[in-house]
Amino acid sequence: MLAEFNGVLLMLAIALLVAAGMLTGHRLLGPSRRFDEKLEPFECGEKQIVSPHQRFSVKFYLVAMLFVIFDLEAVFFLPYGALFRELGWFGFGAISVFTVPLVVGLLYEWKKGALEW
Repeated sequence: MLAEFNGVLLMLAIALLVAAGMLTGHRLLGPSRRFDEKLEPFECGEKQIVSPHQRFSVKFYLVAMLFVIFDLEAVFFLPYGALFRELGWFGFGAISVFTVPLVVGLLYEWKKGALEW
């Protein structure tokens, strides 16, 4: 039974040998010059104006999460729209169960003012 996996194990061994050979070749043949400018984070070739560790507003993350949620909602609406007539009331009920919590959440966020900058 284990003989069936000989090909897989052979391919795994070959892949590991090739990866190890490439890493070893890079270490031996590649340049290894180290200097201060090379170790700094790259930011479009310019010196950094502000710290890269600065904090972003929570609203930025909230808007990003809402964008992802409603983008995924649109993905689920597309098949429903394509099969609207064939699904009938069952499809309407299913998409309503999916949509109502999202609309309630959006109204809550809107009422709290989380979408205003």
